Amino acid sequence: MPDIVISEFMDEAAVDNLRQQFDVLYDPALVDKPEALANSLAHAKALIVRNRTQVTDDLLEGGPALKCIGRLGVGLDNIDLDACVSRNIGVFPAIGANDLSVAEYVITTAMILLRGAYLANDQMLAGDWPRQACSGREISGKVLGLIGFGGIAQHTAGLARALGMKVVGYDPFLPADHEAWGTTKPLKLNDLLEISDIVSLHVPLTDDTRHLINEDRLNLMKQDAILINAARGGVVDEDALIAALKAKAIGGAALDVYEDEPLTMDGGHKFADVPNLLLTPHIGGVTVESNQRVSRLIAERVIEHLAGRS
Repeated sequence: MPDIVISEFMDEAAVDNLRQQFDVLYDPALVDKPEALANSLAHAKALIVRNRTQVTDDLLEGGPALKCIGRLGVGLDNIDLDACVSRNIGVFPAIGANDLSVAEYVITTAMILLRGAYLANDQMLAGDWPRQACSGREISGKVLGLIGFGGIAQHTAGLARALGMKVVGYDPFLPADHEAWGTTKPLKLNDLLEISDIVSLHVPLTDDTRHLINEDRLNLMKQDAILINAARGGVVDEDALIAALKAKAIGGAALDVYEDEPLTMDGGHKFADVPNLLLTPHIGGVTVESNQRVSRLIAERVIEHLAGRS
């Protein structure tokens, strides 16, 4: 029976590092086989997951020898933290390892939506030449509003300033005298929504943040503003966002996360034919480079913990 179970994709070099010291079951298909995953944990000391594996109290009950959970990412809403604490199971997210990839995602999608020049293939191949419609806007001089101002948002702010953007932020948990506010103006949430050209979400999914961006707050945004969510799906009321885009109440949106993941033919149908909407499959924090960093970090943390050095 394995010492370590990995239920979602991980960089092979990091998996090999774990295999040098432990019996490892690496099967990314386990995320879709809950019964097989539960059975694999009978003697496991560690479980490594991404965001799709639901680490519930029932799942932990089947792993009496578990000592730690490695999270290949930063969000922890798929892990029952109270159940882990009660069993003295350490939980290790990959804090900081994918900051750059998410920051680049925010800037990239903002540029695509502002410029509006990269979604006209079908028109051009049909013989149209929509030059004026595709001229778009520059990112320099625009106001970027960051909701949540932790490590990823701070990294995003640095890239934005290098492009000539003005950056404002909202984070009620970051002390007013924190050095991060030195180059970013702190605002109240509604004030941020009213003045920002681009709004990017960087908050966890909690009872307080669920549907933080709803119909009322979308109505506060500029008519040509852009919303980017690479945080957690439930933070945005998807139906309200779709209605706002169809009514041209805001200028565009990019969604990398969804209330129900992965999207299905039925569940994703509501996003069909919505204008100025970019959809990506929860890859904001996943690049070749960030996957290597995240995987290496979590492998090291798991090894340290199982060796008693954590």
